[in-house]
Amino acid sequence: MKRRLKILVAVISGLCGAGLAQSQELDAPTMAHARRIAVTVCGTCHGRTGVSEQPKFPHLAGQKPAYLAAQLKAFKSQSRGDPDALSYMWGMSAPLEDDTIEALGQFYAMQAAPAARPASADIVGRGRDIYEHGVVSLGVPACAACHGPDGHGLVEFPRLAGQTSQYVLKQLQSFQSNMRNIAVMHGVAQGLQAGQMQAVAAYLATLP
Repeated sequence: MKRRLKILVAVISGLCGAGLAQSQELDAPTMAHARRIAVTVCGTCHGRTGVSEQPKFPHLAGQKPAYLAAQLKAFKSQSRGDPDALSYMWGMSAPLEDDTIEALGQFYAMQAAPAARPASADIVGRGRDIYEHGVVSLGVPACAACHGPDGHGLVEFPRLAGQTSQYVLKQLQSFQSNMRNIAVMHGVAQGLQAGQMQAVAAYLATLP
């Protein structure tokens, strides 16, 4: 079990170090076009500035631009394994050009991140321990290895701080079942029990 955990951590560390190329500089008209889409289209579910008022929809404000661009491209190509989201997001992303997708990522990255939400001290403490240290006995590495000690994300790994607990929990369950077929995240989530996933999700919602 410990050997498996070491291998998984090594893979994650390698991915973190690889990074993605910096987004190209985008002109003012492209950014303005992306802002209009964000406010009038995306804002319906994710809020006008990327702070969702409905917990089942993720916050986009303050998110890593490379991650947002990658997800939009995955929705556009119908390669993201999330049937509920894909059935809706494909229609939203299909007409978007690559420069508009990049601009949307940059727009949301510049918005103020959502405010932290309180939770019980017990569940937050358990979630923090898993996030920072993992669960060695179950072969679960620390979430902080790729998402940062503050939950703000690293390069292409998304910001989790302040994200809605309902959304985080659903994604962990999707990774665990391989509905979202991301090998690294399946390796992380497959050993987590339901209560542990709930604790991590609750903890992340309390982070600024």
